[in-house]
Amino acid sequence: MTGLDSSSTPSPQQFARLMSELATRDGYDLTPSRGGRAALAKAAGMSPSAISRMLRGETLPMPHQLEGLARAVHTDVRTLLVAAGVISERSWPEDAIPDVRSVTHRSRLSPEEACDRWGITDPAIRQMLLSTVREAMRLQQATSQAAPTTAQ
Repeated sequence: MTGLDSSSTPSPQQFARLMSELATRDGYDLTPSRGGRAALAKAAGMSPSAISRMLRGETLPMPHQLEGLARAVHTDVRTLLVAAGVISERSWPEDAIPDVRSVTHRSRLSPEEACDRWGITDPAIRQMLLSTVREAMRLQQATSQAAPTTAQ
């Protein structure tokens, strides 16, 4: 599992490192006053102050907040449940349901991989979908960069 030593007891600092790694990988600029923390809070359905305390390693999120965090950073909720110490790795093996993929699955899909998995093979339809997805990603990035910054 990324960011957590499985031989140790989970700590808020370890969880903070994992969440910082996942959020940064997902494009959130976590530098104070850059807007990334506020964007992460909004995407996760949490308050900006709760996100800041979590990222500073002061607190662990409540178990009911882990699903929103997993969605926000495009990882599987199992990773966060184990990292927060809510469940053990043995209680939910990583390969328990290998054929199920969702927005919370740990590996991000490229637009091309999504087309492959969806079985979209017609070149014209595939090109239309890929160009639409790439434009949506470009617009999302532009919107995220233009978001008003607030002190965290």
